[in-house]
Amino acid sequence: MSFRLRVFSLVLLVAVAASGATAWLTLRQLTGQVRESAAADRQSMAAITEELRAYGAGHGTWDGVAATVRTLAEETGQRIRIGTDRQGQIADSDTLLGRDPRPGGTAPPLLVDPRPQLEFPAGWDAASMRKVTPNVIASYTSDVSYAACLTRLGQPVTVLRGKFGMPAFQDGGKAPGGAPCAGTGSGPRQAHTAAAEACPLSGRAGTLACLRRVFTERTAAVAPQPLTVRLGAVDDAGQTLAAGPTALVAAGVAAAVLACALLLGRAVLRPVRALTAASRGLGEGDLGRRVPASGRDEIAELGRSFNRMAGSLQDSEERQRRLVGDIAHELRTPLANLRGYLEALQDGVLEADAELLDSLHEEVLLQQRIVDDLQDLALAEAGALTYHRRPLDARELVEACRTAHSARAAAAGVALEAVGAGPGTVRLYGDPDRLRQALGNLVGNAVRHTAPGGGVRLELDERGEMVRIAVRDTGSGIPAADLPHLFDRFWRADAARGRATGGSGLGLSIARQIVADHHGAVEVASEVGVGSVFTVVLPAPRGGAGGGVRD
Repeated sequence: MSFRLRVFSLVLLVAVAASGATAWLTLRQLTGQVRESAAADRQSMAAITEELRAYGAGHGTWDGVAATVRTLAEETGQRIRIGTDRQGQIADSDTLLGRDPRPGGTAPPLLVDPRPQLEFPAGWDAASMRKVTPNVIASYTSDVSYAACLTRLGQPVTVLRGKFGMPAFQDGGKAPGGAPCAGTGSGPRQAHTAAAEACPLSGRAGTLACLRRVFTERTAAVAPQPLTVRLGAVDDAGQTLAAGPTALVAAGVAAAVLACALLLGRAVLRPVRALTAASRGLGEGDLGRRVPASGRDEIAELGRSFNRMAGSLQDSEERQRRLVGDIAHELRTPLANLRGYLEALQDGVLEADAELLDSLHEEVLLQQRIVDDLQDLALAEAGALTYHRRPLDARELVEACRTAHSARAAAAGVALEAVGAGPGTVRLYGDPDRLRQALGNLVGNAVRHTAPGGGVRLELDERGEMVRIAVRDTGSGIPAADLPHLFDRFWRADAARGRATGGSGLGLSIARQIVADHHGAVEVASEVGVGSVFTVVLPAPRGGAGGGVRD
């Protein structure tokens, strides 16, 4: 049996056994703990909502509920925030326990409604229920106002079971009427009667539903409002898996791996050690580490593969570092501006007038354009950018681009025109939308860097089997030393990166990649103080398509 087959069989056996044992143990623990956690959360929510409902029903107001919220938070370990539509936020357990308020969790809010529901004996008909309802409304309005008054004065409130589903409130066991809450009124009884009489006698169920709505509406001004309860915070620690069984399985896997290593023998120990040391250095950030690789066996091939991988990682790390630095540099200043304006608006230093909102909106659009350009460039460089190729007319492509940018050029005081390629068709084969995007990036750059009174010209020409589309401007020009960097991501000749001349810094990179995907190239020539010429060179279709000449 070959070395490769023996190692593969042994490692496969250990991997299957270890993976199966670890997966079974982890799944078993995770399932049990998830069930326990869900049950505990349901019990906590039920206890919290029931306690708050009982408080509102027994006091007729949410005044003084903060102490109950604090007690519930200590008992359940939950972060609790409560409030009503009328009063806003009433209490936050983080504030009550002396903590800084944390961001709220993602769980949907709970609604606690402490208001009683109107009930009647089973034998009552619709007319009887409608007749009694105004008295019930008046009685409850008076009683709940009395209970709220006692609560605000710090007096104890006793709640008893009353008639028609209503609570009966007493002052520490004494009947209502004692000072200083004796003067609590019951509201206009005639209005209650008129509202109840408006309910039709359409059967017990329909009349009861209508009377319950009347009761809710007529007592809304004095009854405690429905309470919105929000539980949890984004940094609440969840349950963790038990460490003992997992550690035991891990130790078993380690022992099996050690036995496998001993079975491999001294013949492979030295190159494995070299690979281990190099891998450790690579993991610690030394991307220049390599291993000696000689011979033609599997270990030597592994060493060569490792060296190729290390080289690829080193190149990738360098590209990623440059890209992250470019993106951070590109986004830092506009995001800081947005933050400063928003904080000034929050603090009342600035007013949200139309000019400021337009400025902020323009900043957001700039960031969106950068993100969109980054996505297009990433897709293009990965070969995943979608193209819908078909025969097209280069003359129509140039004219469409001129039309699309004419308004922008006019606003900047720049003359934009298209010349060349007279009557007939100049054939190309490609994606018209992507080619228009690439050409539009070049035209947009030209307009931005051309002063008012200058001009930008689109020139279409045919030379042999190639179609050339030039974008010529009368701008400030580009120094010769900067020309090699024009197509680098986020590079600009204008380091100020202002709105007047600063795009996303990705337009030329995207344009070059799109043209390259069409088997073409982008050429550039520039002279400081005279202007620049960017030329898109594309191959004309061959054969029956027309060979690139006009029909």
